[in-house]
Amino acid sequence: MGVALCMGPYNYPLNETFTTLIPALIMGNTVVFKPAKFGVLLIRPLLEAFRDSFPAGVINVIYGRGRETVSALMASGKIDVFAFIGTHKGAADLKKLHPRPHRLRAALGLDAKNPGIVLPQVDLDNAVEEAVTGALSFNGQRCTALKILFVHETVLDDFLERLAARVNALKPGMPWEPGVALTPLPEPGKTDYLHAVLEDAVAKGARVINAGGGESHQTFFQPAVLSPVDSSMRVYQEEQFGPLVPVVPYRDLQEVIDYVTASDYGQQLSIFGNDPAQVGRLVDAFVNQVGRININAQCQRGPDSYPFNGRKNSAEGTLSVHDALRVFSIRTLVATRFNEANKELVDRIIRDRQSSFLTTDYIF
Repeated sequence: MGVALCMGPYNYPLNETFTTLIPALIMGNTVVFKPAKFGVLLIRPLLEAFRDSFPAGVINVIYGRGRETVSALMASGKIDVFAFIGTHKGAADLKKLHPRPHRLRAALGLDAKNPGIVLPQVDLDNAVEEAVTGALSFNGQRCTALKILFVHETVLDDFLERLAARVNALKPGMPWEPGVALTPLPEPGKTDYLHAVLEDAVAKGARVINAGGGESHQTFFQPAVLSPVDSSMRVYQEEQFGPLVPVVPYRDLQEVIDYVTASDYGQQLSIFGNDPAQVGRLVDAFVNQVGRININAQCQRGPDSYPFNGRKNSAEGTLSVHDALRVFSIRTLVATRFNEANKELVDRIIRDRQSSFLTTDYIF
């Protein structure tokens, strides 16, 4: 296709970037690689490998603030494929700069507000365990994290008690220490944002359920379980991308269906329950609202094994080993009318190796 611009996120700065960079190379494109804003030193050992493995100009690494570097690249019109993982606003702003947007193909992984839905008939032990790891692995700084929990009022108190205890049992520390589950946050100012969202919820009627929730020290923020959360609160609407766990009590399943239907986001969701009628009803309600439905399991990535996509503002295109190769290529067909003259012509092109494209040496 031409030149691919690959931009990965800081939370998975190597893995997610190479999910697009490698397929782009395999399909014959050159790549401009913009490292994420954090973790840039991670790329250092790869520079020599790039230099030794590819001709000059095949992989190009550009550093600096995105607005100063990537904006100029897009405005040049010389980017043919845009592979980006970040916010939908950032992606939209960059795409608008391209002078020929109809020629720009995009593969985008964007924001998410993945809900976890706890039904009245449920294995609470499993639901709590999956909710804790789903909401707080990597401090909740994953697009695939559970960002909001809807819990039926008949199991709410029991769920909150177990959830608070499980959250407070998580070990804080530095990433290289054994058994650590909670670490400092990488973004300057992130704790200030989380405090503002928490205070907004508390001012509008939510409580911090777990002891010490919301306390912070420099860049460390103790996870906070918030309930009851409702639609008036910022944490109900915004993707917090951090260790805040909002819990919304509900009575009627239609309340949850309405939330998912009205949401601007549609990456994934999780359903926790063991009533076939209720689970089946929700699957049918949500199958055209999100890209993946998880039953009795947390939301998770997996483009190496399963299609990784989304609806609404959560994605454009699908990433998987197979789909990524398609994203970075366009199928071309050479055709002719079947007669003896054309058959002889094609036979001679192949036999005399007059074309590297028309060949029987390999089959795609």
